[in-house]
Amino acid sequence: MTSESWEPASEPWRPPESGDDAGANEYAAMEFALRGGYAPGVGDDAYATIDLALRVGELMLAGGETAEAVDLAIGRMTRAYGLPHSEVDVTLAAVGLSYLPRGAGRPPVTAERRVRRRLPNYTRLAAVHDLVGDASAGRLTLQQARFRLSDIIGRRTAYPGWAVAGSLSLLGAAGAVLVGGGRLAAASAFAAIVLGDRTGAWLGRRGIADFFQMALAAAIGSLVTVLLVWTDAPVASGAVIVGVVIALIPGRALVVSMQDGIAGDLVTGTTRLVEVLFVIAAILSGIGAVIYLAARLGLPISLGDLPQAPSRLAVPQSIGAAAIAAAFAVFHLVPRAYLAPIAVGGAVSWTVFVEMRQLDLPSAPATAIAATAVGAAGTAFARWRGVPALICVTPCIAPLMPGTLMYRGMVELTGGDTGRGALVLVEALATALAIGAGVYIGAELLRVVRPARRVLRPAARRVRS
Repeated sequence: MTSESWEPASEPWRPPESGDDAGANEYAAMEFALRGGYAPGVGDDAYATIDLALRVGELMLAGGETAEAVDLAIGRMTRAYGLPHSEVDVTLAAVGLSYLPRGAGRPPVTAERRVRRRLPNYTRLAAVHDLVGDASAGRLTLQQARFRLSDIIGRRTAYPGWAVAGSLSLLGAAGAVLVGGGRLAAASAFAAIVLGDRTGAWLGRRGIADFFQMALAAAIGSLVTVLLVWTDAPVASGAVIVGVVIALIPGRALVVSMQDGIAGDLVTGTTRLVEVLFVIAAILSGIGAVIYLAARLGLPISLGDLPQAPSRLAVPQSIGAAAIAAAFAVFHLVPRAYLAPIAVGGAVSWTVFVEMRQLDLPSAPATAIAATAVGAAGTAFARWRGVPALICVTPCIAPLMPGTLMYRGMVELTGGDTGRGALVLVEALATALAIGAGVYIGAELLRVVRPARRVLRPAARRVRS
């Protein structure tokens, strides 16, 4: 090794005269790269296109979009700016792109961007979606697309910070109302979410893992329930923790994980699903720990403290479902113009669910039917407005989250009825998975009637002998 540094190549790289000398060709390409030059056959515009496409994919994946949609968007961007033959690799943590220049012996150009923070921002997701559409339609030059993407990244969020933080607490309060709790239960759930969320943020600033943040938030909600039972407060205390659970369940990740898996992106879908299961395990751990300690201290929590949502439609529960959907939308930074339609969608999903339960359907099939209806209607509305379907669909299924089943299962387990508790928890998991599957089925039913675009999707490919 010598200490002298390489100087940038002064002339473009050219392959050796002998086309059969692959070794010399590879060595020359490596030498050119070490000298600081570009790969042969790839100009400045190609590198700018690769960078733009990867940044678009990173923002979409960080914003909660499916792997299939990210793959299609990157492909549209590269084709729009002169790189038609590129390979895209999308995982939960990174977006990769490889481009092979035409010509014998030219090395491929491969780049990757890591997704370090996955914070849902549906306003930004809609803006990126519009950017991809304008670029693929030829309405933007490469430079204009880069400037526009920079403008999207630098925009302020759709809501102030206090509104986003308060929306999660409002979601928990509306969840308490949804299962039959009154005003005091809603206020208690609101306070429990505020305390749990701020405590989780404090732990996050100190590098504590998300698992323990979620477990602590669920434990705080359980502790509020225990205190209400201990003081004989005139409130349906079980509704408090149900509201907390509904607020904490990762509905967005649950829906996207099922969509990725069914669409054929098995690695990403499985990874997302495992992440969801870990979050659910954290919630159950926090609930179970507090209930177990309460029982050991002589204050057992019984299912008598758990209110039940009415078997027929009632105005307070319909309002609660609409409020859950709207609060979920604010928390995920959905554009303000969609809040009213999303609130209506939340009420519709709850209405369909209650109607199915009146037909004596179990929780999982009733939830799947309600999610399918929301998936079809929400996807149709999203196509009409020209936005990603996630923006219109995901908030509307928030009222269907199995908070009551999860709490009931943990109470059964801590009360000694292990078999019954395990069955209830399995039913809760099946209900959660039914939400994601139902949303995707609804979108597919709409695709059968009216395909979105002529694209050969991974889930549609079949190998025939």
